[in-house]
Parts: sequence; structure tokens; C-alpha cells
Amino acid sequence: MLEEKLAHLIRAVDDLSEVVARQDREITTLSRRVQMLMEREAEREMMAGEAPAANQPPPHW
Repeated sequence: MLEEKLAHLIRAVDDLSEVVARQDREITTLSRRVQMLMEREAEREMMAGEAPAANQPPPHW
């Protein structure tokens, strides 16, 4: 009985470890994509002669 529970727990930990590893890869990929998009947008704004959005006051000012 105890060995059976231990086997189930080990399987659950292995499954969760795989999930965490997959999520880490996805987060890394998404972070790279967001960074790339931010750089592209900053470049596009500079080419258009606009100030970066972070340097502009909100529209209600």
C-alpha cells in the first residue's frame, strides 16, 4: 500500500516536472518575442519621428 502511494507520488512529481520544463521553454520563447516586438516598435517610432510612447504624456493631460 505504501509503495503504491509512493509510486503514484513519484509519477505525479515527474509529470509536474515535465510541465514546468515545458512552461519554462514557452516563457523564454515568449519573452524573446516580446523583446523583439518592443525593439521593432521603438525603431518604427524613431523612423516616423515620434517620441517613444513612454516619453509622451497621457492623452488626458
